Amino acid sequence: MDKRWQPEKFEAEIYRKWESSGYFTPKKDPKKKPFTIILPLPNANDPMHIGHAMFTIQDILCRRHRMMAEPVLWLPGGDHAGIETQFVFEKKLQKQGQSRFDYDRKTLYKMIWDFVEENRKINQFQMKDLGFSLDWSRYRYSLEPEIIKQVLATFKKLHQDGLLYRAERIVNYCTHCGTAFSDLEVDHVEKDGFLYYLDYGPIQIATTRPETIFADVAVAVSPKDKKYKKIACQKAIVPLINKEVPIIADELVERDFGTGALKITPAHDATDFEIGQKHGLPIISCIELSGKMINTIKEIDGLYPKQARQKTIDLLKKENKLIKTEPLRHTVGICYRCKNLIEPLPVPQWYVKTKPLSEAVIKSVKTKETKIFPPRFKKVFLDWMENIRDWNISRQIVWGPQIPAWYCLDCNPEIQINFIDSKGVLVSGKYSEIKDKYRFEEIESGLQTLNAPIEAEYSIEKSKTCKKCGQGHILQETDTFDTWFLSGQWPLTTLGFNVENPEKSSPDFKYFYPTSVMDTLWDILFFWVGRMMIFGFYLTGKTPFELVHLHAKVVDEKGQKMSKSKGNVVNPTEIYQKYGADALRMALIYGVAPASNIALSEKKIEAMRNFCNKIWNAARFIFINLEIPNPKSQISNKFQNSKFKIRKEDREILKLLRKTINSVNKNLDEYRFGQALEEIYQFFWHYFCDLYIEATKNRKEEALPVLLEVLITSLKLLHPFAPFVTESIYQQFKKVLPNYQLTKPEALMIALWPEGISTSKH
Repeated sequence: MDKRWQPEKFEAEIYRKWESSGYFTPKKDPKKKPFTIILPLPNANDPMHIGHAMFTIQDILCRRHRMMAEPVLWLPGGDHAGIETQFVFEKKLQKQGQSRFDYDRKTLYKMIWDFVEENRKINQFQMKDLGFSLDWSRYRYSLEPEIIKQVLATFKKLHQDGLLYRAERIVNYCTHCGTAFSDLEVDHVEKDGFLYYLDYGPIQIATTRPETIFADVAVAVSPKDKKYKKIACQKAIVPLINKEVPIIADELVERDFGTGALKITPAHDATDFEIGQKHGLPIISCIELSGKMINTIKEIDGLYPKQARQKTIDLLKKENKLIKTEPLRHTVGICYRCKNLIEPLPVPQWYVKTKPLSEAVIKSVKTKETKIFPPRFKKVFLDWMENIRDWNISRQIVWGPQIPAWYCLDCNPEIQINFIDSKGVLVSGKYSEIKDKYRFEEIESGLQTLNAPIEAEYSIEKSKTCKKCGQGHILQETDTFDTWFLSGQWPLTTLGFNVENPEKSSPDFKYFYPTSVMDTLWDILFFWVGRMMIFGFYLTGKTPFELVHLHAKVVDEKGQKMSKSKGNVVNPTEIYQKYGADALRMALIYGVAPASNIALSEKKIEAMRNFCNKIWNAARFIFINLEIPNPKSQISNKFQNSKFKIRKEDREILKLLRKTINSVNKNLDEYRFGQALEEIYQFFWHYFCDLYIEATKNRKEEALPVLLEVLITSLKLLHPFAPFVTESIYQQFKKVLPNYQLTKPEALMIALWPEGISTSKH
């Protein structure tokens, strides 16, 4: 053995042998319950970041259960990652002086597809470098035809079951990214702004957005506010446009904010929209999807809201309608991707009715059919699920499967169409306005987007001609599915569930579903975990996983969230190339509590690298004492027939070994991975190396059986945490001890767990 552990010398070859030998591919045994984990699918286009290295927890679980002689499936996959991938690609276009508006949707989709394919295997190589024992023969990608087929079938089933509808509601719209987002995808930050007090004739209002007064349709006051009783039912006058609007009473108005009177702009505020729906008020938009002002006055039309605000304030001052301005610290919504302000806009979208779908999920968690660990997240999860809102599954982007709905343009002439004509010019207009100027084939081939009014008729079934009018001018909905709509079905689609005919689902689905553990970061508990449970119960009547384990978040050594803007992002590739994969894996686990923050420092990684060297050197010390001329005839016989005198230190180390096995096992059963590794670390470094090996240096030959017993058993305990160094040592000992009973398995990863370990509690 070399004088020190050299990961760069062994890791790649060891992984190649594991993979080529089929150790990661489970053999189905109807007599045994499998242990199954579905990998939280990383963005197929991106390299791994340090957070993805926390998949180490899943590898620990899988290696442990594999060593317990269970069929283990850890299924890998990649996510097309809708808006995130398109956002990255659009930044690339910007550097080239281009934008998505320069291309029709088919061309843009093909460009993004090629871009993703260039990078799709990068994170697969990184996961192999970290030793993740994934069954690569079952790798799935979210845009595979069979997966998309099942996703579309789910959409149609939701529609048939009355759980899907189209509605025009206020959505969180990013005019920069050009798409709507769910409430979960909007970040909220505090910003300094102003509260503007405006003269509305018989009443004064206070607003943070004077630029939207052109879309006002009412002024609302609280029914409990006595000072406004006399002017209730009167008319307020919107300044600059001198428009009369009703003064109404509604309990959603906060009496203590501003003047206690709220201008109602249903098209640009969620609360206003709700008030407007209750009172039957019209919806007037003054900001279009491009982010520019419309339906205002000539001085304002065409400006962006920030410009329009200042211009509106100037005009209000000029007409003495601005009473006063007060500084205000308030919370605003920003896009989680580009960090631009979110605009609440009314857009026709597709929605899933989630309330009836959440009932089975709530029951499952309450009855512990599905456990959530740490338990403190159970209440948070139930609160969200019990107050769940209908889910907007529409995204106004190109990258992803289109929603399977078709519109006949002749039956819906008011549909707004944007397309690139044969001369490369962007054309926008209603179908009724452009149909005589352009051939349908030109519109279809250059199509970018279509915006169908909420009253538009659609068909879920694709057809060459319209069943109503007989014409063939039919276009598909250009909205694509929210990425979470696809990934919410991931445990089903990856295992081969058949939505239309469950009985024809694949053997993998019938054997491996429900899965055992879903391990993920706590911040996507609602984004992803909740939605997987919704689809799992809706389509199969079963939970998709028995336990949800929420692991820790990696932060820098100062406890700050990692971000490119702060310059504190850690590249896992650089770490494992410098220190080895085992050192990084153990640094992420040692002493860490579930769902906490991991302050990852280079000193901690160095410490774990030193521990790898300690393991190696302890093994090397024993190995040197095994190097005799004829190991087959002498060593194996000596161990089998030896009657050496056992001493006090032998009994103590074996007793401590048994205690460590039990403690490690208990901690792993209870998902205390950090404590389990601490137990092994302390036992191996302090008791075995510092005390026992030192005490036996003068009786090495006599103590060899105990030294080997403790070493090989320790390697088994350490293997799920540090697979490379333990496997390297194990393979070298096999050459010296081919007949020794602990070395019979070909690889340490399939050697049975030490005797006495209890069954997993899943």
